[in-house]
Amino acid sequence: MTEFTCSFAGTNVTVRALFPQTEAFCRDYLTDGAAAFTVEITPEDITYEQAVSDKTAAAEGRRAHSFSDSYLETLAVYRKVADGLSAYHTILFHGSVVAVDGEAYLFTAPSGTGKSTHARLWRELFGERAYMVNDDKPLLKISDSGVLAYGTPWDGKHRLSRNVCVPLKAICLLERGENNRIEPCTSNEIYPNILGQTYRPKNAEQMLRVLNLVDQLVQGVSLYKLRCNMHPDAARVSYEAMSGRELEEP
Repeated sequence: MTEFTCSFAGTNVTVRALFPQTEAFCRDYLTDGAAAFTVEITPEDITYEQAVSDKTAAAEGRRAHSFSDSYLETLAVYRKVADGLSAYHTILFHGSVVAVDGEAYLFTAPSGTGKSTHARLWRELFGERAYMVNDDKPLLKISDSGVLAYGTPWDGKHRLSRNVCVPLKAICLLERGENNRIEPCTSNEIYPNILGQTYRPKNAEQMLRVLNLVDQLVQGVSLYKLRCNMHPDAARVSYEAMSGRELEEP
């Protein structure tokens, strides 16, 4: 057993892990501060994560893959951390968050739609003005004054994230299309998609908190749907609509 404390979305969490690799995985988020709560990983949690992976593979028609226990522990940690953070106005979300000029934009869609690719187009378009906050599982802290997007160690296969906090300006649901077209949408139109990409606890009390936070989220930021191809112009189209600013011609 190894014990360490991390700061996730401004809340300190002590992790009691089975494997030292888990502390190394979280190294960019380690802190000496006092913890708000503690999560402890058990062998049963490892077994559960493999079972979830097997079930997902079967549902998607893929061959199941046996993961190392140390990797499965990182999944168990994010699950338990996300459960606890619901009491601190924070949810774990599946999406890619890119920041430009101090404002964050979140792109979400089912896996394989092109979130990471679209975020890369933004980084190519803006150069040093843009960076990834998180490319897979950002944390969103939601309050009456707005929504803040945070990086996490769970940052996708390309390992793109920073331990930063950036105000979230907009959420955009991506769909593939031949032409690039973006339009604002209402919270009712996008709510099922947002909820589907939000980590949802099994505990009823925690789930109720998450549902309340999702309600606040869709009311607190601008919402869009983007039908796009992989052409670089997709980044310009989406940025101009969501930021309300036109890009100057080079």
